[in-house]
Amino acid sequence: MSGPAAGTAVAATTTDVVCLGESMVTFLPSQPGRLADVPSFGRGIGGAESNVACALAAAGHRAAWVGRVGADGFGDHLVETIASYGVDTSAVRRDPFRPTGIYFRTATDRGTDTHEVAYYRAGSAASAMSPANVPYEELFAGRILHLSGITAALSDDCLALLRELTAARPGRPLVSFDVNHRPHLWRGGDASVLLELARRADLVFVGEDEAEEAWGIVGAEAIRAAVPEPSVLVVKRGSAGATVFASGLRPGPRSSNAGGAENAPGARSTEGGGAEDAAGPRSSIAGGAEVVTHVPALRVDVVAAVGAGDAFAAGFLSATLRGLPVRDRVRHGHLMAAAVLTVPGDLTEPPARDHADRLVALGDDAWGTLRLGPGWTAADRASEEVRTP
Repeated sequence: MSGPAAGTAVAATTTDVVCLGESMVTFLPSQPGRLADVPSFGRGIGGAESNVACALAAAGHRAAWVGRVGADGFGDHLVETIASYGVDTSAVRRDPFRPTGIYFRTATDRGTDTHEVAYYRAGSAASAMSPANVPYEELFAGRILHLSGITAALSDDCLALLRELTAARPGRPLVSFDVNHRPHLWRGGDASVLLELARRADLVFVGEDEAEEAWGIVGAEAIRAAVPEPSVLVVKRGSAGATVFASGLRPGPRSSNAGGAENAPGARSTEGGGAEDAAGPRSSIAGGAEVVTHVPALRVDVVAAVGAGDAFAAGFLSATLRGLPVRDRVRHGHLMAAAVLTVPGDLTEPPARDHADRLVALGDDAWGTLRLGPGWTAADRASEEVRTP
């Protein structure tokens, strides 16, 4: 049977965020250079959705990752490593016929011409995910269901699954969708389907560069005009920061232990910050004026520019679960991204919550002078991190 049963109600949740997608074993280079010249690699894990789940669990939330891996050693490593972050992996399925995906990458920035990635994921276990073989009860058990456009590119069945999960239906959790446009995955395909999926979600993350490359749409306002349906649209603008368009959340069933704020965003925000009414998951109030909030990015001494988008999404979702104002959600996203940017891999220990909260509470001028480098998450006092140019 394809899809969840019609009219199925969601019971009281014990999970904050459920993330679905492919995770792979990553081979990280022992030194800079071309893949042809790197003599050895260290083993890690990588996957947009599992990265979000790991970051959320490390930040103290109840996170689950749902995926499909091979019945092989790499699959064992993935499940065990993701679980070690405190993520619930009980709904991960093992495929006895297809392998776990792997990839190799260079140490350079993904946005540069010298960056190389060699994927071995065609025909992977995750590419076989479909509406007929995923655990809907577990997927709909959280307050938020987090998806990404990477899954849609893996196979026709995976695209059908995302269409199923983003379809409007009673009891659907708040759907978070990170566009995550990867051009190499869409060779010969139509990336405009990502626009369709984004319009079916409640909360959307998209980079300005992604929107231009995938859809030919330029600028935050034009992106919002093309994606008007989501209650919250986060447009990431690189070094310029992020712009959030927020309106009332779609009504949804409340959970007895959901927690968080239940108020729709108000119209008190001014450009660049201010205190907005928080919009928590499963708000019962819809409508209201659109709030546009821009938050500048941080200056970061970058070690490796990988995993930052996933960390930003995790920080934003964490603050959303806590019912924080929109400005603070973006700032928490920036801080989580900064934590990953200052380490070599895709994952790291996030800053302690009270440390991050102190930084988020800084005034605009102090936020503007904040510069973060390797080791900043271990600092005891936020003042230690404020350095003027």
